[in-house]
Amino acid sequence: MKYIFIVNPFAGKRNIETEIRSAISAIPQKADCEVYITKAAGAATAFVRDRCDSNPGEQVRFIACGGDGTINEVFNGAVGYENVSVSCYPCGSGNDFVKVFGGTERFKNIAKLLQAPVRKLDLLKVANRYSNNVINFGFDTTVAITINKEREKTGHGNKNAYTKGVILALIKSMKSDCTVIADGETLNPDGQALLCTLANGQYVGGSFKCAPKAKTDDGLIEVCLVKPISRIRFFKLLGPYTKGEHLEKEDSRDVIIYRQAKRVEVIAKPGFAYSLDGEIIYSDHFIAEIAEGALDFAVPE
Repeated sequence: MKYIFIVNPFAGKRNIETEIRSAISAIPQKADCEVYITKAAGAATAFVRDRCDSNPGEQVRFIACGGDGTINEVFNGAVGYENVSVSCYPCGSGNDFVKVFGGTERFKNIAKLLQAPVRKLDLLKVANRYSNNVINFGFDTTVAITINKEREKTGHGNKNAYTKGVILALIKSMKSDCTVIADGETLNPDGQALLCTLANGQYVGGSFKCAPKAKTDDGLIEVCLVKPISRIRFFKLLGPYTKGEHLEKEDSRDVIIYRQAKRVEVIAKPGFAYSLDGEIIYSDHFIAEIAEGALDFAVPE
């Protein structure tokens, strides 16, 4: 098997390329390893597809070395190809996706990544794009837009950018006009929401456990819609939402709508934006569906 490390040199704050090459040089399988350095957004997806198209039948494992955006790009490139598995060496600012599997440390041993057994991984599909973690909109999208602007300035994301995004959202994004329909049920007939998450993973924003019941192989989308609320109530809900306790709070059930679904339709006004694993996409009408067992994902034991 070939092992290809796809490295985002701008992930985190340290020299990831040197770190990866040094770790590869110390393992017995180093002759079967290759390193590809991304140079622009979308490069990882294009590289994975080109490699798979050029070498049909090759047994290959792509290992995304970066943050959640890099992981998403690699996964999008690998969907639909046989003899392909994916894994990750998480070194971004948030590393949300791997938290459902126990966190970053589980994926930080290169030798174990190569030997890791695979398990089937569901993905969320919107048109021709896939999300491995979370699609969210409303309050969260304003936060994500702010983070992306900070990343363009500094070259990397950070927790300060997230805090800045939350403050901005508190000022101008306490209500969004959109209608969410989960498996045919309209969740908010009034067409309004503070925020909504469609989740495959459990975490978003570096520390918020938005979907505590999510599993990456159950064939279901976790849908959590929060109705518009006051800023005072927002801060009361923030603690439980961070800890993943919001679905169990009796005093929050009047403002939180939770469902599990296979298909979610969102209808909004022109200019509406949603975040797909951190990437901002503008669309006033989109449908998210579950793609069961779409990838072979290698998780170290």
